[in-house]
Amino acid sequence: MDLKSQINLDKLPKHIAVIMDGNGRWAKKHGMPRVFGHRSGVKSVREITEAATELGIGYLTLYAFSTENWNRPKGEVTALMTLLVETIKSEVKTLNKNNIRLQAIGDISKLPPRSLKALLKAIDDTKENTRMTLVLALNYSAKWEIVNATQKIAKQVESGEISAENIDENTIAQALETKDMPDPELLIRTSGETRISNFLLWQIAYAELYFTPVFWPDFRKKDLYQAIVDFQQRERRFGKISEQLTP
Repeated sequence: MDLKSQINLDKLPKHIAVIMDGNGRWAKKHGMPRVFGHRSGVKSVREITEAATELGIGYLTLYAFSTENWNRPKGEVTALMTLLVETIKSEVKTLNKNNIRLQAIGDISKLPPRSLKALLKAIDDTKENTRMTLVLALNYSAKWEIVNATQKIAKQVESGEISAENIDENTIAQALETKDMPDPELLIRTSGETRISNFLLWQIAYAELYFTPVFWPDFRKKDLYQAIVDFQQRERRFGKISEQLTP
């Protein structure tokens, strides 16, 4: 039995988040520069986006560039930003054809002007699409996001819009970058690393974590199917005991 046929389409995660890791090591393994790994990883982005759309996943968030990635060699950062522009421009037609909306989270104002322009245009060009939302986390950091949300809420308290006593989980959730999205139920990290790396720390409080040794450029539909099958075999109790769950 193939993996796709094992997936229960009635119990799909509404939101899958992916830490796309291993491009550099994949390139080194093949005797190529790191940029080659990033370019090869674009094929995986296409394939996993297509697979998630076909299954009926509502949201797919990809960790594309963290705030810490600016510390990489200048040549690699420049190549990544150039690749971002090229990829976004070349994929808009396909996104529209497949009814996929593009969104972004992170401090995107800090992106190079050319990258930001291409991103904002693609977001606008796909804003009416409804089949799936593809979210790129760009210049993103969960700690930055939480600090930013705290500042927003502090200003609301200062202006009298809300009182400190009325701040609750929903108040915080609505101040986050993901305020209009369901929290991820499944977080996938490729390349064998088993850490979260400052990604969606608030939102993944109850997410199932799935780690695979596969480098991102080698991650294909079958690997996504395997992660979802694994997810569906887990018992999600949210603090309850098994007997309390609805059959």
